[in-house]
Amino acid sequence: MMKRAGQKVVAGTEAPGASQTSKKQKTSLYGSDLGESDPCTSMDWGSLPHHVILRVFQFLTLVDRARASSVCRRWNEVFHIPDLWRRFEFELSQPATSYLKSTHPDLIQQIIKRHADHLQYVSFKVDSSTESAEAACDILSQLVNCSIKTLGLISTAKPSFMNVSKAHFASALTVVFVNSKSLSSIKIDDTPLDDPSLKVLVANNSDTLKLLKMSSCPHVSPAGILCVADQCHGLKELALNYYILSDELLLALSSEKHVDLEHLRIDVVSENPGQVQFHTIKKQSWDALVKHSPKVNIVMYFFLYEDEFDAFFREETPVTHLYFGRAVSKAMLGRIGMNCPRLIELVVCANGLQPLDDELIQIAERCKNLTAMGLGECEVTCRGFIEFVKMCGGRLTQLSIMEEVLIPDSDYSLDRLHLEVSKHLGRMWFPDMMPTW
Repeated sequence: MMKRAGQKVVAGTEAPGASQTSKKQKTSLYGSDLGESDPCTSMDWGSLPHHVILRVFQFLTLVDRARASSVCRRWNEVFHIPDLWRRFEFELSQPATSYLKSTHPDLIQQIIKRHADHLQYVSFKVDSSTESAEAACDILSQLVNCSIKTLGLISTAKPSFMNVSKAHFASALTVVFVNSKSLSSIKIDDTPLDDPSLKVLVANNSDTLKLLKMSSCPHVSPAGILCVADQCHGLKELALNYYILSDELLLALSSEKHVDLEHLRIDVVSENPGQVQFHTIKKQSWDALVKHSPKVNIVMYFFLYEDEFDAFFREETPVTHLYFGRAVSKAMLGRIGMNCPRLIELVVCANGLQPLDDELIQIAERCKNLTAMGLGECEVTCRGFIEFVKMCGGRLTQLSIMEEVLIPDSDYSLDRLHLEVSKHLGRMWFPDMMPTW
């Protein structure tokens, strides 16, 4: 027996309670050796609440989600909860010709069998093959119990839906249009959509449709899109080709029953130079639209040849965003400066070998809302460009100019130019080495 700090401790024995403490330490330190596992490793994952498993599944890819569903019966039940199937993208491709991963056919059949009535936000991403586009139509034809709210058809390469027979495509769309009753958003660019299909859409979804994107749908006529505008008074966004734009359509979108239009995109395209005669929209029709929807963004994409612009911008046009994918003449840019006072963004991919100093200065002077500018294969003197920036000032939030566009002159070199431009913009700026738009 020894004395320590006034206490008696018997050699070879332990203080009261020490035995239990020691056992606990051994259990926690050497539990695996004693046949006892860590609480974390022995957790019953199948006992997790449904909402926790659901949250985990929402972060997993479809393949990983399917694998996780085989963990136990409870996880498999969560795998089929309707909330997980509200939004789905079918990926359809031919393995021999595409890099896309395709949704497994067995999974597609399971979705159609068990979750068709749960689908609400649906899109189809197909490769360039006709077989994939036809497969998408076959799936659409089976969604007879659906309540889809948004539908998107996306061709990743050339527009493969255009190779599907018009009857097959129309039949598939009719199934969705008739059974959904609550479609609010449809994106079906580059498809054989036709007037009868639009009439079915309007007859069943006129109260809910808010967005319709249907550029490059050659079977739709001005009368077909006018039917949509006349009946779908909640339509806020519309994208279409110029050939079906009409004065009647703009007036229909401006009626008292119609909500304010927020976004109108117009593609002006010519594949064969000189073979298309473009009509003119009256100034009164544009004025009516802007009076009714004063905040509307009117976006125009031009893919024309220089001699095909005659019908455009002869009078004031309320366009807000302009993109020129091919060469555009100095005269055309001059008309834009004179007649596009609402212009916010201008992108010119090519012009020619004549400096655009005067045209840019006129645009800066008259287009007071301009905040973004992009210039590609054009020419502007450094002096003219600095004058343009000086007139616009800090409101130019985006300025993308290729370095090769700028022509040094007796007043400004390229090195000095970026300092002057930076000073007027109120931030550091350099010309681009390659296009960024």
